[in-house]
Amino acid sequence: METSIVGVGVGITDRFRTVVEEKIARIQALAARAQRLDVKVTHRVYRNGHVPDETVELTLVGKGPVVRAEATDGDKFVALDLAIDKMSEQLRRAKEKRVDGRHHPRGAHFEKGSGALEGIDVQPASVDVLHAVATGSVPVQNDEEEVYSPVVIRTKSFDAEWMTVEEAVDRMELVGHDFFLFVDVRTDHPSVVYRRKGWDYGVIALETQAPPSEALAS
Repeated sequence: METSIVGVGVGITDRFRTVVEEKIARIQALAARAQRLDVKVTHRVYRNGHVPDETVELTLVGKGPVVRAEATDGDKFVALDLAIDKMSEQLRRAKEKRVDGRHHPRGAHFEKGSGALEGIDVQPASVDVLHAVATGSVPVQNDEEEVYSPVVIRTKSFDAEWMTVEEAVDRMELVGHDFFLFVDVRTDHPSVVYRRKGWDYGVIALETQAPPSEALAS
């Protein structure tokens, strides 16, 4: 796996490069198909007297979605450890999900051993029922008055997850979607991050307000 290390406002020492090469073995073990790991170290100095810090950003590129992780600490070596821990956890969860999907596939699938149709709540009709339908003994309903609509609306519900915008972007890239719904931990507002052109991202948030009935009552 190719490794690229750059520093913004800070020099990259040979010792740091050596530590990076040692630490990324965990990532290589979880992402064997990864092609490149970009490491970006940013040194920030604040004017309000806040202690300067180091931010380490990891970007893993390979066959599949881009995986990112970021951590900040006063010591860039500690920030590196934290970022690698985050990325390793993301990769581990994704790997477990793929393994679980192979062992427990979703949707309908044919079991070769038993000859049964698994993963779908449908019982095949018996030979007697098929014969009755074919001979006309059982009437077949033909609803010609059904209204056709080209618009199909499907709904899905998920448990709300509180996270930062940065974590939502990481999750979106990991699952390979163009957007990701979450609740912003900083504001408690329902929000969505979405992919724009290049490496740009956008965030849309809903500001919570009193329902119309409560507003009228007040």
